Amino acid sequence: MKAYLTRAGVVLETDEDDVIMVDLEWDALFTSDSPLDLVEKSLEHGRPAARGDLLAPIGRQEIWAAGVTYIRSRSARMAESEAAGGGGFYDRVYTAERPEIFFKGNGHRVVGPGQEVRVRKDSTWTVPEPELALAITAAGSIFGYTIGNDMSARDIEGENPLYLPQAKVYAGSCALGPGVLITGEPLRRETEIAIRITRERDDVFTGSTSLSQMKRTAEELVDFLFRDNRFPDGCYLLTGTGIVPPEEFALQSGDVVAITIEPIGTLINRVG
Repeated sequence: MKAYLTRAGVVLETDEDDVIMVDLEWDALFTSDSPLDLVEKSLEHGRPAARGDLLAPIGRQEIWAAGVTYIRSRSARMAESEAAGGGGFYDRVYTAERPEIFFKGNGHRVVGPGQEVRVRKDSTWTVPEPELALAITAAGSIFGYTIGNDMSARDIEGENPLYLPQAKVYAGSCALGPGVLITGEPLRRETEIAIRITRERDDVFTGSTSLSQMKRTAEELVDFLFRDNRFPDGCYLLTGTGIVPPEEFALQSGDVVAITIEPIGTLINRVG
């Protein structure tokens, strides 16, 4: 079952590919004890509909992110921060018990499918980071999955690791969508994450990885996120990236970023 937030309200796409408009508040998914039961019950009074214009699948939820969960991300972070003396920090995070977890944004900083992500005006080296995003209830249970684009100003973070919030948190720094796959089962370790970046219709970067390359489990990351922290409206957690473009690559205005994770779908955003 997939749930989408549209301008007309919440629509559900069943396993039979039927699209149903339901009377359901988006935030209720994150505060329910059983989101899957909630959406199935809402189908009883649903009506056929078109999917319509999609919005970012977020209401009052916060978005947090985990870093250095893939070996490729560890290597890239060490390289970009070496000159500032911070390279060793990322190596230690990768092998430590405690993961790196940081605040990424909330609804007004997030864009949805077809909307524009942004490069900071004071950055010359920004890249997208394609990530699996966990949808988590207020009680700390993973009930679904979506796609996240964690835009990252590598030059700012590389200058000094303490600049991480400025490199990661700004208007248009995160995209979510196209919808949330609601399931009681974890995604297979073989699930692929793929990215394609086009510039004037030409591919300028492609890459892929799989969840099997993650060093930490989703449950482990959620456990640390909820330690001494509360999310009364639920939250999202981006689980890190295993795909990092080469150092000579930087996003430009007009680029189109497409991130695919099956069975969730494809998230497409243009760079503003």
